[in-house]
Amino acid sequence: MEGLLDHGLRDTLTRVPGVDMCVSEFIRVTNTVLPRRAFLRVVPELLNGSRTPSGVPVRVQLLGSDPECLADNAAVLAQLAPAGIDLNFGCPAKTVNQHRGGAVLLDEPELVGRIVAAVRRAVPAHIPVSAKMRLGYQDDSRAEDCAQAIEAGGASDLVVHARTKVHGYKPPAYWDRIADVRQCVKLPMVANGEIWTVQDALRCREVTGCERLMIGRGMVSDPGLALAIARHDAGDNAAAGTALSWGEVKALMPVFWQSVTRRVTPRHRAGRMKQWLNYLRRAYPEAQQAFDEMRLVHDSSKIDAWIQAQAPNLH
Repeated sequence: MEGLLDHGLRDTLTRVPGVDMCVSEFIRVTNTVLPRRAFLRVVPELLNGSRTPSGVPVRVQLLGSDPECLADNAAVLAQLAPAGIDLNFGCPAKTVNQHRGGAVLLDEPELVGRIVAAVRRAVPAHIPVSAKMRLGYQDDSRAEDCAQAIEAGGASDLVVHARTKVHGYKPPAYWDRIADVRQCVKLPMVANGEIWTVQDALRCREVTGCERLMIGRGMVSDPGLALAIARHDAGDNAAAGTALSWGEVKALMPVFWQSVTRRVTPRHRAGRMKQWLNYLRRAYPEAQQAFDEMRLVHDSSKIDAWIQAQAPNLH
């Protein structure tokens, strides 16, 4: 999730149990081999065994359209011992698509397959190479072709976001089409899209047949969502609401804010906190009041004081 779920928020959210694996924001590959520092800047977890401080593995996502250049970059990345390499065939951003990255490649299943195969050949066998795709670009008519190409290229597993590029992020997610795609490949599949609650997760599993789920915005809005799903899976049928109280969410805010202050220039720091509060409003009524208090604040020192007031013993 470019511009939102960076390593600071990964650190924050994985301090709550329930997440098995993370995938980084994409690293754009064009026509050059990136230096090691480019990978480390986006995924500093590579300096910690490719794990968050809480020990959750992080796969590094690459985005591009040149099989050979992607392979060369993957080979450099492999020297940093990532927990895995993920290939982005799902980004719907207009600028990315105009430069032949992300979802636009789903109109070219043969190229998608060549990219996966080239990267798979370029890295040691013990490093997983996975892929994430949408159902298509303009429509979903080639979804099965793309999934089969990804499988033929040697991917270890496949995440499918249940919308096309044209759908963007507008509800609904077409989980039934993930079920269709799943019937045409044998590689393990992960379902993604419109999973905001435990009930959504259970229904997505039922419709898609995928046991594993990837959750993005739902985790940002409800940091305890993965934990609530895990508790339900363990037999706690009462685990249907948020697993964390608002007080527990507030206790995470100093962790997030400290990360922001280390990496973000002062004039942009307040925006990052407001961005997260905006998502939290979906699951927590209390976040609405916090967002209203912060909405017109731009001075990061005022955010410091606000954070201290929220969790004075953890700042």
